[in-house]
Amino acid sequence: MKSSVKIAPDEFVVSVLSRDERLDAALSVVRQAFRRTTLKPADVERAVRRIRSMARRAGRQGRR
Repeated sequence: MKSSVKIAPDEFVVSVLSRDERLDAALSVVRQAFRRTTLKPADVERAVRRIRSMARRAGRQGRR
């Protein structure tokens, strides 16, 4: 009989977030990662909007 299961704190935090909150967190990490590159903020924002729209479309198709 298992009395406890080891859970990594970062996995727990992500597991309690909704799908949209996980996407927001991931995109926030991406923004920070590209902060000091030659990309312009508009380029990153455009990519974020495109990823969001693709995720929304995929979510709608999965519900059918």
